[in-house]
Amino acid sequence: MSKTAAIYTLGCKVNQYESSAIADLFRRAGYQIVDFDQPADVYIINTCTVTHLGDRKSRQMIRRAAKQNPAAVIAVTGCYAQTSPGEVMEIPGVDLVVGTGDKSRIVQLVETHSREKGPVNAVADVMKSDCFEELPVPTEQGKSRAFLKIQEGCNSFCAYCIIPYARGPVRSRLPENVFRSAAELIEQGYKEVVLTGIHIGAYGQDFHGQNIDLGWLVERLAKMPGLTRLRLGSVEPHDINDALIEAVANNHNICRHLHIPLQSGDDEILARMKRRYNARRFLDLINRIYKTIEGVAITSDVIVGFPGETEVHFQNTLNTVAKAGFASIHVFKYSPRKGTPAASMTNQVSPEEKEDRSKRLIELGNRLAHEFARRQVGKDLEVLVEQPFEKDQSLFEGHTDTYLKVVFPGEEHLRGKLVTVHIEDVQGSLLKGRII
Repeated sequence: MSKTAAIYTLGCKVNQYESSAIADLFRRAGYQIVDFDQPADVYIINTCTVTHLGDRKSRQMIRRAAKQNPAAVIAVTGCYAQTSPGEVMEIPGVDLVVGTGDKSRIVQLVETHSREKGPVNAVADVMKSDCFEELPVPTEQGKSRAFLKIQEGCNSFCAYCIIPYARGPVRSRLPENVFRSAAELIEQGYKEVVLTGIHIGAYGQDFHGQNIDLGWLVERLAKMPGLTRLRLGSVEPHDINDALIEAVANNHNICRHLHIPLQSGDDEILARMKRRYNARRFLDLINRIYKTIEGVAITSDVIVGFPGETEVHFQNTLNTVAKAGFASIHVFKYSPRKGTPAASMTNQVSPEEKEDRSKRLIELGNRLAHEFARRQVGKDLEVLVEQPFEKDQSLFEGHTDTYLKVVFPGEEHLRGKLVTVHIEDVQGSLLKGRII
């Protein structure tokens, strides 16, 4: 009877990608991957530490695994494991702690523990990491869209963010390895490949003197035979240059969707956050993109209630967001993260003010999203068919290259294929149409 392993993932797309790769490593070692709610011989919890809530949820899932099978090996990996290995080791039932590195060795570490018994702290100093850790290309990422990790680490050290301490410095994946993995995904039949990483705009910064950056990479990926769609993950504003903008504008298979975090639209708050731009530079960049890439969708992240943010600062953010005309925004209420400079700043904003500002910004974001979606009515758009629509199983859903969700009558055999949909109506930011 084969051994079983169960994996639970918290946090970002990078964690999801790495969990899929870890699952493949266990399969190759003869394990059967089972649902996390089932009894298993090994439980792997891939943790998040972006907020204290991520830490708490990580601890809850570790305790849940220990309760499900006290005899199982419990291995904890990811960002919370990296930043707080001592805390994790103290949780009853934990057998192995692996940080954000050495994931390629996790099966070996688990099996060594099974033989030796006794808790093992295998967390290495990620700040000394100097090369990208290769993992297998995940083979089970869904039927339509696959993620491809090209980069690890971050050198920015924004005042609110723990991730540089959890993931270490920037390490870029060798271009030949990126191309090889992309070819594997194309061969597996994926129509859309999404580039992901901790700070993908920093790609190539550690390839000193080679003139390789993200624009260079995507221009070459776009030329790969059989690559139908290439989508970029989040890119920081200071990393977007003319080469990247031109690559998106000039290659029809690069999705016309850029996610560019704003975080605040006020210069004083941006400086306190240690962001490397001001509102005017951000808007100049956005306008340059709009002028160069026809029909582009720009989405963003915004934090409300950062320490010291006044109503005047917040009004500046509202004005900047309105001028940027985003296709959608993600709004986050600032949450102090122990270990970051912002956590010890004075003038913390009250929970009530954060809640009020969050609601007002979400309302503006919803209006902007509806306006962008409304402009698509009457157009014929290419849509990647993904799955049945949750609210009406007689319909299917998919996304345009601008990452708008579309629902339409369809059939199962279309899943994973690109179809042309005539857009007939819009509800909020949801488009409705029919295949033509």
